[in-house]
Amino acid sequence: MKKSTAEAELEAPRSAGSKRTRKPEVKGEANNISPDRRAELIEKAARLFGAYGYDKTSMRDISAAFGILHGSIYHHFGSKEELFIAVYSSGVDRFIADFEKAVASYTDPWQRLEAACVAHLEALLSRESPAATVLADWSSNYSESLRLALVAQRDRYEKLFSKLADGVELPEGVRRRYFRLGLLGALNGALMWYQPGGDSPATVAKHLVGLFRRKT
Repeated sequence: MKKSTAEAELEAPRSAGSKRTRKPEVKGEANNISPDRRAELIEKAARLFGAYGYDKTSMRDISAAFGILHGSIYHHFGSKEELFIAVYSSGVDRFIADFEKAVASYTDPWQRLEAACVAHLEALLSRESPAATVLADWSSNYSESLRLALVAQRDRYEKLFSKLADGVELPEGVRRRYFRLGLLGALNGALMWYQPGGDSPATVAKHLVGLFRRKT
């Protein structure tokens, strides 16, 4: 039986100076996915993570939602943790963009802080970006490496928020750290009790800022 070209090449002796090259294995995010497709994959994953949580969402679920075979998703992201970090980072990027746009036209420190809080709550409650719910969900049992990666991403946003909070005038004796953490916690806590149909996210944010803004 005549051997195929591939078989013949495998059995053919190599000269001393020749080397057979191997295509390197690509792990993690592949280079052959377009930016648009990558964004679509992250969005699909964000919707599932936002709806069911990290623990109850599998890579098989995400593959099916994206319309690819289960094994194919690992050509783009090496693990569920890696994909989740990408989703989380995408959410942080969205929050930062909304934040910077909201405060750009204000100079008064309290107005800038209020505008930032409105943008924060609108992004969190409007559900336009499913990644927003992922940002506020720390109920899952993340591994230590994943938790540290998420904290690093979250810190990018909180540094901007902290800078605004540190710029407002507070009564003597009020510790800025607790003021900042309390306000941000109140905003994120709205995700647990807010119901559409009542006050708008902007109204809620302004009211919360008003509660924290004490007269000197």
